[in-house]
Amino acid sequence: MTAPEINLPEVLAELQAVFARYEDALVNNRLDVLDVLFWHAPQTVRYGAGENLVGIDAIRAFRAARPATGLARRLLKTVLTTFGRDVGTAMTEFRRDGSARIGRQSQTWVRFAQGWRVVAAHVSLIDG
Repeated sequence: MTAPEINLPEVLAELQAVFARYEDALVNNRLDVLDVLFWHAPQTVRYGAGENLVGIDAIRAFRAARPATGLARRLLKTVLTTFGRDVGTAMTEFRRDGSARIGRQSQTWVRFAQGWRVVAAHVSLIDG
């Protein structure tokens, strides 16, 4: 098996752009954009700080019920990596104002015919 090319510049730029779009949608509670950016499949997984969501319907329900305030955050130590032309990961730490806790977020992105989509995500918090 041939190893995939890591961080091809044009592919990395695409992932950086879609990650920035995701972050903007997240902190501004743009549910329509968040929905577009997740793979619409029962295999999509999002494990959160207090919830385990399996399937796009569970993810949609969580987002619809979540409070729309207090979503602003600062990203720290973000690492984006692409593998070949169609798979990438996004790892970042974040902080919310007024909280001593450090958030951690990981995402696996896959390019489909419709574009880049999150197929798996994890969010957790640790004491800072």
